[in-house]
Amino acid sequence: MVTHFAIDLPAGYDAGHAFAFHGRDATGLAEAVEGTRIRKGVLLDGVALRLDLDLHDGRAGCAVDADGAVAPDRLDALLRNMLGLRIDPAPFAALTAADALFAPLVRRQPGLRVIQSATVFEALTWAVIGQQINLSFAIALRRSFIEQAGRPHASGLWCYPEAPDVARLDLDRLTSRKFSRAKAETLLRLARLVADGALDLDGLLDDGDIAQAEARLLAVKGIGPWTVNYALLRGYGYPDCSLHGDVAVRTAIGRLLGEADPARRPGIAAAAAFLQAYRPQRTMAAAYCWASLNQPAG
Repeated sequence: MVTHFAIDLPAGYDAGHAFAFHGRDATGLAEAVEGTRIRKGVLLDGVALRLDLDLHDGRAGCAVDADGAVAPDRLDALLRNMLGLRIDPAPFAALTAADALFAPLVRRQPGLRVIQSATVFEALTWAVIGQQINLSFAIALRRSFIEQAGRPHASGLWCYPEAPDVARLDLDRLTSRKFSRAKAETLLRLARLVADGALDLDGLLDDGDIAQAEARLLAVKGIGPWTVNYALLRGYGYPDCSLHGDVAVRTAIGRLLGEADPARRPGIAAAAAFLQAYRPQRTMAAAYCWASLNQPAG
């Protein structure tokens, strides 16, 4: 069953951010970027979906090929995540208009978007998979994770798994595919809590209590502050995540402060103190820190 609909994109929307995020795995196992199109496979409420987005002329046209029935509001939420429409970059631009450090970054890259994973579970598992390893190895592990727990859509594109699919995996099966034991145990523990209903990821922020949400996630053994903040950013689109534990963010802060040697980046406490000045828009501060590392210094 194929459903067609479209989302109007904000003025000045730069689709390049979405193309870069969803095109990270060059093999195209579960996502592929071709020209102005993004194709992604995902499991949603047990239904295999292939999303075909075409971003042009200020609109995101979408064809959803579903192997079953899916609620329209669930599809809309998923697409807004993938397009980075949860966090409006304008408040951060206003906050830093006279800021000597961030104003030049915003001028060079106005309208920077924080692109999210399709679902909260995808964001959180990706954070666990990618923690403390380089990006290329993390992408390879993620691909293996999808092949083990995911499911191919009728079109052949693989779908990112949901918690019940991961919960059925065996620990030895993951460790035999280059997952560390600690990483594999955390993935299985998380998936089983979600699958059993003990941890409701989708409803975690329904009451707006961010401290309680953070506490619930931190209570899962193997999940620490960096993973929680990254999941809040990529999964929920929360605008005030403090990524002070992220090495790249700390490197960028050092560079902004005039430190050319990455080895002399500020420590975690110093980075946290630096980012305090940008509350309640610390997520965009982190996004511009990451983006700055791909720009010339000065």
